[in-house]
Amino acid sequence: MASKRRLRFNYWVKSNPTRFRIWLALTAAMRPFTWLRDLLVSLLVRGMIGIIRALGPDRSSNLMGGIARNIGPWLPNSKIARTSLKASFPDKSVEEIEAIVRGVWENLGRVAGEFVHLPKMWDYDPANPNTGRIEFSPRTAELYNLLRDDGKPAIFVSAHFANWELPAVAAFAHGLDTAVVYKAPTNHGFAELVRETRTGAMAELINSARHSVFTMTKVLQDGRHLGLVVDQHFTGGVPITMFGRKTLASPLPARLARNVDCPVHAVRAIRLPNNRFRMELTEELQLPRDAEGKVDINAATQKISDVFEGWVREYPEQWLWLHRRWR
Repeated sequence: MASKRRLRFNYWVKSNPTRFRIWLALTAAMRPFTWLRDLLVSLLVRGMIGIIRALGPDRSSNLMGGIARNIGPWLPNSKIARTSLKASFPDKSVEEIEAIVRGVWENLGRVAGEFVHLPKMWDYDPANPNTGRIEFSPRTAELYNLLRDDGKPAIFVSAHFANWELPAVAAFAHGLDTAVVYKAPTNHGFAELVRETRTGAMAELINSARHSVFTMTKVLQDGRHLGLVVDQHFTGGVPITMFGRKTLASPLPARLARNVDCPVHAVRAIRLPNNRFRMELTEELQLPRDAEGKVDINAATQKISDVFEGWVREYPEQWLWLHRRWR
């Protein structure tokens, strides 16, 4: 897809040299104002966040969820969600599809409302489990403790499911030495705000970039843990099947596991009524291996995607269907 866009752009440049020169001139002229645009956006976002922060986690989650639930279905991205849902759940009625779309937007709004409260949202108390906002199954709590104390590296894979920030918060709260990979926003002010908020709730943050794979590998080689969110379409990725349809997925977790030979676990937060969550951490995923005993990258990537598909089938409204997963 990216190569086709480049070819079209190159054809346009050759066909419209004058317009291309004008475009270059306008781009150069606007460059000095980029900082002003970033500043204004940053100030606007910080102002909104100040209001949301004053409401507290429950009220801000309810408010943002309600707004998104009512406005979101009318926005263009909902067309992507409807198309993907109809193809993935052909037996569901139009009414059921629309209910899921509203739920998807509500979940996204709640994630936005909860984001600024991340450091305060974690209230799990091992001495009094499942009495606060966060609950664990006994095995999940046991696995976190085992991974914290075994001195070995591990990879946590997750998806844009429910509040996808919470798995990283859970690792940090349990004392796991974990680095989390994320994609920084292009707006510098907003990117700094995101980093500030996450820094108070998670451990090391690694900005996703072409060279960052070396940093990720070093994290694992040092016996630490690495968190990856890898459920979206990945141009240049390996082919997989999800909901019976072909698409591309990131092979990064499988490649890292192959190179470092470390276990991979899947982790998610499930959104419950009354602004509560249940954390689930799987046992080590038994990734397929090749004849040499090494992780089979394509088959392992499919295995991880199968876990995500199972999650989405269970709670379809909690996954981010607004992304073009199939292209």
